[in-house]
Amino acid sequence: MEENIAILMADLSGYTALTETHGSLKAADLIDKYLAIVKNCLVGDSRLHERTGDEVMIVSTSPDYLLATSLMIMKETSGEENFLQVHGGLHLGKTLKRNNSYFGSAINLASRIAAKANPGTFLCSEEFVTSLSGGLSAGLTPAGKHSFKNISEKKEMFEIRNENKNSFFIDPVCRMLVLDTSKATQHPGADDIFFCSPACLDIYTRNEPGNSAIH
Repeated sequence: MEENIAILMADLSGYTALTETHGSLKAADLIDKYLAIVKNCLVGDSRLHERTGDEVMIVSTSPDYLLATSLMIMKETSGEENFLQVHGGLHLGKTLKRNNSYFGSAINLASRIAAKANPGTFLCSEEFVTSLSGGLSAGLTPAGKHSFKNISEKKEMFEIRNENKNSFFIDPVCRMLVLDTSKATQHPGADDIFFCSPACLDIYTRNEPGNSAIH
């Protein structure tokens, strides 16, 4: 029997760059930390359903609980030194659960919404937002209409932005967050470019010009 569930698909922006720069051990350690953060951020009946690579799927019967979970994940990950930004998609729709797996177009759409989200943001479908309790949608920013594969009409989207975005720098090589600049490696010719390590600075300088940091 189908039922309405709220779905969050979230993954790590820059995971491939981090793996290529620092290797599989560092990448595996970061996934372990990510899963620990996610599990500590689950609100109400929100449940980590599965992980594939650096993507997690979290489900809940309550959009309110899943919104709270999403906000906590964004806050906690952006407060971790040498971590990565998250991005993801939130949707609400009918799914069929069988043998601990979910089936239905709502799952596919949630994944496609997540793929469109910029680093440090979550995109929410209109179905998800209109199902929230009164007042909870006030902090969401309209993000316009978006097209999705196999969906005939464009869908209205809303965005959750990282309020801590101005409190960190991003290593332009491995994409890791730099929170404490006193412990980071600064570019010798730029005041606003920081690296997690001298190794990343070396990679960056060997490939200049053409690279740019994001603040």
